[in-house]
Amino acid sequence: MILEDVIKFLQNVPPFQFLDGASLADAAKDLSMEFYPKNTVILKQDGPPSDSLRIIKKGGVRISVKSGTGEDVVIDFRGEGDTFGIVSLMSKDRQKTTIIAIDDTICYLLNKDHLYRLIESHPTFTEYLLQSHFTKYIDKTYREMHNKSLFYGSSDHLLFTTQIGDMATKDIIAVCEKATIREAAEEMVRNRISSVIVFNADGQPTGIVTDRDMREKVVARARNVNDPVKDIMSLPLVRVDVKDYCFEAVLRMIKHNIHHILVIKEGALKGVLTNHDLMLLQGSSPLSFAKDLESQQTIEGLIPVSVKINRVVGLLLKEGARASNITKIITELNDRLVRKVLEIAEKQFGQPPVAYCWVSLGSEGRKEQTFKTDQDNAIIYADPEATMQEAEIRRYFAEFTGFVKDGLLRCGFPPCPADYMPTNPKWCQPLRVWKKYISDWVSAPTSDALLNALTFFDFRPLHGENALAEDLRTYLIGALKDQKVFLGHLANMAIKNSPPIGFFKSFVVEKDGEHKNELNLKVKGVAPLVDIIRLFALERGVRETSTLERIAALRASHTIVQEYADEFEHAFEFIMLLRIHHQFSQLSVGGAPDNFINPNKLSNLERRSIKDAFHLITTVQDLIIERYKSLIW
Repeated sequence: MILEDVIKFLQNVPPFQFLDGASLADAAKDLSMEFYPKNTVILKQDGPPSDSLRIIKKGGVRISVKSGTGEDVVIDFRGEGDTFGIVSLMSKDRQKTTIIAIDDTICYLLNKDHLYRLIESHPTFTEYLLQSHFTKYIDKTYREMHNKSLFYGSSDHLLFTTQIGDMATKDIIAVCEKATIREAAEEMVRNRISSVIVFNADGQPTGIVTDRDMREKVVARARNVNDPVKDIMSLPLVRVDVKDYCFEAVLRMIKHNIHHILVIKEGALKGVLTNHDLMLLQGSSPLSFAKDLESQQTIEGLIPVSVKINRVVGLLLKEGARASNITKIITELNDRLVRKVLEIAEKQFGQPPVAYCWVSLGSEGRKEQTFKTDQDNAIIYADPEATMQEAEIRRYFAEFTGFVKDGLLRCGFPPCPADYMPTNPKWCQPLRVWKKYISDWVSAPTSDALLNALTFFDFRPLHGENALAEDLRTYLIGALKDQKVFLGHLANMAIKNSPPIGFFKSFVVEKDGEHKNELNLKVKGVAPLVDIIRLFALERGVRETSTLERIAALRASHTIVQEYADEFEHAFEFIMLLRIHHQFSQLSVGGAPDNFINPNKLSNLERRSIKDAFHLITTVQDLIIERYKSLIW
């Protein structure tokens, strides 16, 4: 080492910058230097304590601890000029964290004897070390692990880490199909339960009878209580596995509008999980919102209920839920709201003259909604048999979609600025016209055609005749086969949106205006990942529309996704959750949610994680350029 270079380096590194010239030079003379190749474990949790204070000259390290479940929880990243190793050195106890080189890393080492002399003789030096490596560091460790761990966080006893087997009723109360309604009711009263399982002669569960069935099918209709219980049992039986987490049960209860669900272990019935069990677990259940929605029969009744849906986000954030879990729940609730508006419209205008399917587009189609988004929807209807029927269909849907648009607006869904809504006749068409749209877009990929394709190719059936949407999806997959030119245009769009990282790995932010010093998480983070994974999904004919489901479907069939699947999932989860936290914070103080964050207000962990996500996007964009090099311009 050249002494002058070492001194010059330390002059810009706290706390060494607080030392006088003589003390700094003395410390520099006593330094040694070590090189750690990428992925080297420098210090290991529960291993021997550090024998030196390490100052990073070049490269960087990742600091992690093992959680109670054995998972490695990343709590910090350190880079050039940062120090590490003092906690275990001072405590003389076993190392509390695992520290791994994330790049080829060079460190200066100051031995503990010299460090102790500096601590005893330089109060400013000592105060900085205590503040940055003890109080601040330990506080941050607990905060990252227990309050805001962006990768693994959640309380052990709550919705997203509690397995269904831990919550389900273990004692199964059952009756045979030949039992009477009275006998089933007596069993429920005797055991103080809200449901009984109905078994057939072979001992297999064939149905369930709940207290709601007793009220609605027996009492309300004055049914003879000596009738067989099988006449009032509910079918089909919805089941979950004991190893599933409770949020999976919530999703299925909401989807099927039920309050009881069978729990299966290795193919055998092991218990029943109820809405009441879940409410006891989490204090408040998204099912209550679904129930409120279901009971409404007018738009006026839906409006106050729709406002409550955003409160679910706050509940899920408190529980440390992953972004994908949050969006699943919110999508289910918003889907139910839209379906309810459509059902109210059908009652008002009568059944449509032809079968139709209401499809969601964009983030709705990908099931990646956070808070309410624009009305990005369309209608596919069955091909009419005659011209006269076409005119009748047009008249019906003109009134129908106008009512739905207004109803959704009143429930908090603003109209799409680009008019991607079925009130626009262009996006309310028979199946044959939709197939022609796809054919035209693929064969002549103009800028408008590509914009339409990016919006519509994420379509998902939400209400009505789902077979129409599935037919169109099958047609789309066939139309894209061997269409390298069209896919090349999509590839060009996927690489044009480069991440906001400058030459020196600093964030490129807005230079002026309302969002000065901020960057757009949706445009620069979420959108590139969505575009990349959509491109790969269309290449392979994947039917799924959500980004994470597409990644899962591509793991075994796409070479790039095979290599980067875990990184894709982590990057997408991280950016989405950062975005949700940001938007919820804005809503909590009465503001309007946006996608702009100031990277200087992020923690070291968050900054490093978002840079890793941006680096992944850049890496894969380079691979796309190589993959489509003859079609990239």
